Amino acid sequence: MKAVIIKIFIFALNVIYAFYKLLPQKDKVVMISRQSNAVNDDFRLLGDVLSKKHQVVYLCKTLDGGVDSGLKTKISYGLHMFTQMYHLSTSKVCVLDSYSPIVSLLNHKKTLTVVQIWHSIGTLKKFGWQILGWGEGSSPETAKLMRMHKNYDVIYCAGKEYLDVLAEGFNVSEDVFKIYTLPRIDLLKNKEYQDKTKQKIYQKYPMLADKPNVVYAPTFRKNESEFNKYFNALVDAFDFDKYNLIVKLHPLSEVDVCNDKVIFDKDFSSFEMFSVADKLISDYSCIVYEAGIKGIPLYFYNYDAELYEDVRGLTIDYNDLPGYKEKDAKKLVEKLELEYDYEYMEKYIRKYIENVDNCAEKMAADIESYM
Repeated sequence: MKAVIIKIFIFALNVIYAFYKLLPQKDKVVMISRQSNAVNDDFRLLGDVLSKKHQVVYLCKTLDGGVDSGLKTKISYGLHMFTQMYHLSTSKVCVLDSYSPIVSLLNHKKTLTVVQIWHSIGTLKKFGWQILGWGEGSSPETAKLMRMHKNYDVIYCAGKEYLDVLAEGFNVSEDVFKIYTLPRIDLLKNKEYQDKTKQKIYQKYPMLADKPNVVYAPTFRKNESEFNKYFNALVDAFDFDKYNLIVKLHPLSEVDVCNDKVIFDKDFSSFEMFSVADKLISDYSCIVYEAGIKGIPLYFYNYDAELYEDVRGLTIDYNDLPGYKEKDAKKLVEKLELEYDYEYMEKYIRKYIENVDNCAEKMAADIESYM
C-alpha cells in the first residue's frame, strides 16, 4: 500500500511539474539543501563567485526523518517542493549538497544540469546505496521508489583515491565525477576569517584563551544507548587543569553529564571551532579531514568500533588513519600528551584531498561551463 501511495505521489508531482517546465529558463543557478535551514558556507562561497555574473537562488530546508518524518514536517516540506519546482524549471544549473527527493523524482528539462557537490569531504563510513537493507541504511524498496541519488549529471569529489567509494554510495558510473574540493576549505587557510571567528568564540567563551582547547565531535548514532556511559568516562578521565573540553554534539544527541567544566556549545559549528581547537577527538566523522587540512592533531575515541562496523561499515582501514585510537577513555586522554606525527597526517589527508587552494573559484568556473 505504501509503495502505491508513493508511486501516485510521484506521478502527480511530475504532472504538476510539466506545467512548470513551460516557463522559460533564466541565467540562474538554484542551490538546494536538506542539511540545514540556513545557507551553509559551501553554498555561500560558491554563490559569492557565481552571483557576479548570474542569478543565484538558495533553497535550504531540512526534512528530518525523510519518508518516515511526521505529518507536519511532510506538509511543510511538501509546500516547499513547489518553490523548488519553479526554480528547477527556470534555472540552467541546480547545485545540491545532499539527496533531494524533488530532484531525483522529477523528469527535468534536458537543458538543466544537476551538480552534486555533496556535504562531506573525504571518506570514512559507508552511505547511500552501500548500506541499503542493513544497519543504519534505508530499505532497498524505499530507495528504489524514491529514486535515491538519481538525475545527477556531475558529482564533485575531492580526490581520486575515494572516487570508487562515492560511485558505490551514489550508485552511479565513475564517469560523472570531477575532482574539485568543497569551497569551505578556503576558509581554513583564510587568516581574516580564522581571526574573526576566533574572536567571536573568545567573546562568548573567554576562558578558552587561557589554555589549550580539545574539541570533541562524535558521530551521531541512531542507537545511542551506550553513548552516555562512554561520554562520561571521557569526561571523568579528562585533565581540566591542562585543557578545556569543548563538546560539539549532533542536535539529536542527548547526554547527562554532571561536570560544569565541560563546554557544550550550540552557538558555533564544529568547523568554526577549528579556529580555537588545539586538538580534535572524533570517531567516524569525515570532519577529521578538515581538521587535518588545518593541521589540528587527530584522536579517535572508538569505544564501539566493532558495533559501528556492523551497523554502518567503514570505507577505509581504520588503523591507517592519522592519530591515536583508543577504546579506553583514560588511555586516550593520556595520548594527548604524546608527540604527534604531523608529517604522516599531512601525507594521509592530501592523499584524499587533492586541492586545498581557491576551491570556490575553481568549482564555480566549472559550474559556469554548464550555463
